[in-house]
Amino acid sequence: MATASATPLSFIVSSSSTPKSQPTLLPSSSQSFTTSHQNPDKLSLTLTLTPRRDILKGGLALLPLLFTDPPPSQAREVEVGSYLAPSPSDPSFVFFKASSKDTPALRAGNVQPYQFILPPSWKQSRVANILSGNYCQPKCAEPWVEVKFEDEKQGKVQVVASPLIRLTNKPNASIEEIGSPEKVIASLGPFVTGNSYDPEELLETSIEKRGDQTYYKYVLETPFALTGSHNLAKATAKGNTVVLFVASANDKQWPASQKILKSMLDSFQV
Repeated sequence: MATASATPLSFIVSSSSTPKSQPTLLPSSSQSFTTSHQNPDKLSLTLTLTPRRDILKGGLALLPLLFTDPPPSQAREVEVGSYLAPSPSDPSFVFFKASSKDTPALRAGNVQPYQFILPPSWKQSRVANILSGNYCQPKCAEPWVEVKFEDEKQGKVQVVASPLIRLTNKPNASIEEIGSPEKVIASLGPFVTGNSYDPEELLETSIEKRGDQTYYKYVLETPFALTGSHNLAKATAKGNTVVLFVASANDKQWPASQKILKSMLDSFQV
């Protein structure tokens, strides 16, 4: 008999359980389609499932996809200063405010609009469809990348969104209701580093209030991170989503760009 196999791909990166009302195709599930030589018109389908622990191992292997730079053909080779207006608070930066035309999650109403400043020389990187959440909106069970910007001399930033249910079962919970800054970064740390998170990498935490919105801020030294050896992060919760802003640099970029990255981090708000 002739046999062909197709393995569906799902963005699984944590040990959290997927809600029963949101079935998810798993990377280690397989569908086998078999045709018989005696009866070519007859097609049978066999579904093979793998234990949860093996699924998680396979899913964690996909995490580096979040932080892999896109091929040159996928990057927008235009400096943001050519189409974004100067920041009213600091004209040496430009002002970016995400809208429904920018990402699938914003179009679906799954993420509230967010904004931040960045240097005019930076360029926006395209986010691969599988990482953008386009395939699962508006009920994604796993985190996705909203936007990415970078400069080869200064570093890169990205906005990552996570379903609230990955961190708490309480609907519309605030970041404080989810837990302490240390608890939140323990869950979101791998999305800062691109691979793994060690609590010893956390150098500093702080809490910022903007109106009725609370933000947790982090300074991390991450020598083994895929994103870079220096990471700054800022997290908040709004609606049914936790939004994470990450600014990263390697050892070569950090001395000259740390003040710039901190200004970008400080400006981020939802």
